[in-house]
Amino acid sequence: MPLLEIFKQTIAALLETKLRSFLTMFGIIWGITSVILLVGLGIGFGIDQSTRLKSLGTDIAICFGGKTGMPSGGYAAGRNVMLNLDDALAIQQGAPLIKTVSPEIRRTVSEISQWNASSRAVRGVWPEYQNFRSLTVDEGRLMTTEDEQSASRVVILGDDASRQLYPGKPSIGQSLMIAGFPYTVIGVLSKKKQNGSYGSGPDNSQLFVPFNAMERDFPPDFKDPIGNSLGPKGTVNNIVVQPVSADVHEAALREVRAVIGSRHHFEPEDLDALWVWDTLEGAKFTQRIFHAMTVFFGIVALLTLALGGIGVMNIMLVAVSERTREIGVRKALGATAVDIRRQFIAESAIITLVSGTLGLCIGVGTCLLMKLVPLPDFIPHPVISTTAVVASLVTLALITFFAGTYPAMRASSLTPMECLRTD
Repeated sequence: MPLLEIFKQTIAALLETKLRSFLTMFGIIWGITSVILLVGLGIGFGIDQSTRLKSLGTDIAICFGGKTGMPSGGYAAGRNVMLNLDDALAIQQGAPLIKTVSPEIRRTVSEISQWNASSRAVRGVWPEYQNFRSLTVDEGRLMTTEDEQSASRVVILGDDASRQLYPGKPSIGQSLMIAGFPYTVIGVLSKKKQNGSYGSGPDNSQLFVPFNAMERDFPPDFKDPIGNSLGPKGTVNNIVVQPVSADVHEAALREVRAVIGSRHHFEPEDLDALWVWDTLEGAKFTQRIFHAMTVFFGIVALLTLALGGIGVMNIMLVAVSERTREIGVRKALGATAVDIRRQFIAESAIITLVSGTLGLCIGVGTCLLMKLVPLPDFIPHPVISTTAVVASLVTLALITFFAGTYPAMRASSLTPMECLRTD
């Protein structure tokens, strides 16, 4: 039988059962769309979280003083380790695998502009800090080495801090009283999407000044819970380091532990003495989580698509039962088993291919549309995954083969007498 004639008969058979054909096709459409959307959202979540982690810093480690957990060189365990400015200088000189370093001091003080007032955290840092902490300005400029060396009273405002202190007003070049000292606003940070932070909160809410200026004007006062001073002048809240590359990240941190350990008399293996927030390790862990989530989404979606294929096979088996007499008449008039097989395989193929094409268009179109629509901050834009599209097409091809072959073989194996005896 010519292929065109088979196609015409197939379309006629599908139109006779419009509702059943539509419901069968809907299972395939939903399955293909689910694969593309769920995998796309999984990848989108991974990219979004990676971007947010990079906003905290690019391959950096934040080092905090802890409490020694073991004796070393005649010194007892249980001693507090207070990091200081000289530790940062020692890391610069004695840790060749560290690219950049910055000490950091933090304190919450009052800020007063001519339009408003607030009480926000201020961070005193070296200029290098701005680069590896991914600080970029929307207006003005960043701090320079000259600002640090001369202890200039200049300040960079986070986006939220700028909008509170200078509501609807220009802030660059304006004077800002910080803890009673006049500072000049030189920059406003670009707004960040930031999930995590340390110390005093996200960068959008804070102010950044040169380390030397803050240490001179309003250094933090480190005290224990009962008011005893914990650190002399030069004590810092933490030290931020950046290795020369991600490949030597672990070796670089071992150098930092060795340098700090030799200065504060603890063993480099004493992890309690120096607590390190390793952003690279955190990024890898997060990446593994979202990769597993994406794979899970993909498997669930493919199973949904497979269930749609089972629906196609079931409907084709029903069609064989309903059209048993038709098969007998056609065989009595000279149709061969091959003609019968072609007929039912063609019907299955048309159902799966048409519905698969529609599902592919809907899935890709939805992803493209969501990129053009502003979404809530917690919902990422889905990414069209080539792997998901290919997996969908391969699964669709398998569905077409298996869902059509078995019913077609069953139909072609019926004899004319057997078919004509059926009511």
